Amino acid sequence: MKKNVGSVDKIIRLVIGFVIAILGIIYQSWWGLIAVIPFFTAFVSWCPLYVPFKISTRKE
Repeated sequence: MKKNVGSVDKIIRLVIGFVIAILGIIYQSWWGLIAVIPFFTAFVSWCPLYVPFKISTRKE
């Protein structure tokens, strides 16, 4: 699993994750659990959707 998520991309994913989680709490919806996806991809620095398109936002 080669890392393909850069630092700016990580910050964006964390912010999006927090927003989704907060909205899930506010609206008392299980959809807030979707926040796990951006959190996971930010913490492991790997996005499975980038792989088929050979995208990497990480500087080598």
